[in-house]
Amino acid sequence: MLTIRNVTKHYDSIEAVKDVSISIPEGVCYGLVGPNGAGKSTLIKMIATIIRDYKGSIQFNEKKLNSTLKNKLGYVPQDIILEEEINAIGNLNLFGRIYGLKGSQLELRTREVLELIGLRDRGKDKVITFSGGMKRRLNIGCAIMHNPDLIIMDEPTVGIDPQSRKYIFQMIEELKSAGCTIIYASHYMEEVEKLCDYVAFLDRGQIVENGAVGKLLQQYAVPSIYIKGNISQDKLEQYGTVSAKKDGFLLYTKEPLAAMGKIIAYCQENSVDVERLELVRPRLEDVFFKLTGSNLRD
Repeated sequence: MLTIRNVTKHYDSIEAVKDVSISIPEGVCYGLVGPNGAGKSTLIKMIATIIRDYKGSIQFNEKKLNSTLKNKLGYVPQDIILEEEINAIGNLNLFGRIYGLKGSQLELRTREVLELIGLRDRGKDKVITFSGGMKRRLNIGCAIMHNPDLIIMDEPTVGIDPQSRKYIFQMIEELKSAGCTIIYASHYMEEVEKLCDYVAFLDRGQIVENGAVGKLLQQYAVPSIYIKGNISQDKLEQYGTVSAKKDGFLLYTKEPLAAMGKIIAYCQENSVDVERLELVRPRLEDVFFKLTGSNLRD
């Protein structure tokens, strides 16, 4: 659906995006992951046609992406952009009219979106009375009033409550089931793992790696064991690479079950107390660390 080829964007002497090339299939949730300042928002704004002066090309269904295709796109910015002195229905109607909806079509779509974002009972309340999470959900609702084929979300869960996060996750799953393609920019790795089919890692404006989430986890992530107890780091280093983790250690090894068996045997033979010993599932954050040598940083 979307093809980005050799895209570069400068802000004076700063190269915010450097020769980025990715392809996004139809009907998937595609994650853009990286620390603050990695270039996610700049790339998002280029895809949303907000930024137009850049090198390279962006094509939507094999056509050059420009403002004439805006009815195909839904953009959820990082900042909440709502009219707070009018109610939720008024906000949805405003954005619906911008995209050409009117009459019974607008009324029906407003009801559908209020249901989708979990605000059916608050439609007549002023936005100024809403919590931050409710505003985030309404912000998304405004972006999808016109049933776009491609929905672009820039950090949609920043600073929200667990209930609103759950609604947003449900929304994304429902939109995917309806055939929408979603670009999901975030630095919350656990969200990307849960929601996204594909991911591209950005660091300092460049694509470090991209591909199917499961494939990247299989290719790069090293399994680990979490150990909490009276066992020394020196002893654990006989079985793999060790790093401190909360009140215990993470042991990275390509043979976690064999290492766990050896640790159990050692503890039994030497009467070593172990409070916790468990396998840890590989995570996207581990992949990012391996590829960049850095944690997700500000």
